[in-house]
Amino acid sequence: MSSPVEDEKLRVQQLRALRRRWLRDQELSPREPVLPPRQLGPVAAFWDRFLQPGDPWRQQVHKFYQSGRFVMVRVLLPAWAITYCLKYHIRKSPHGMVVANPRIFPGDRILETGEIMPPLRDKLHKHH
Repeated sequence: MSSPVEDEKLRVQQLRALRRRWLRDQELSPREPVLPPRQLGPVAAFWDRFLQPGDPWRQQVHKFYQSGRFVMVRVLLPAWAITYCLKYHIRKSPHGMVVANPRIFPGDRILETGEIMPPLRDKLHKHH
């Protein structure tokens, strides 16, 4: 019979061998993974080609996006916010209100000419 120490050494040796084999099995060969070829639709194919790095068309779109973002964030949104605050919070008169001449009643003085409005004529109607 073998001693418990020898049995323990044999067990540890077998476990190490199993671990090494398991780790070796986890490594992929250059052929793996073997996947079927992707069938892309027209839109997905466009984006797949479009997103290739270094493409001049992609750089142009990126520049256009960056400039549009700059204009939107740095010019249009602040201009809108300032206009909104001025229009609804700071100005005393409401937006779009037209200041008209006040009504003139008999006996009122016209400021530009200084004359006094004469009283209205009574209109007599024949039917009453």
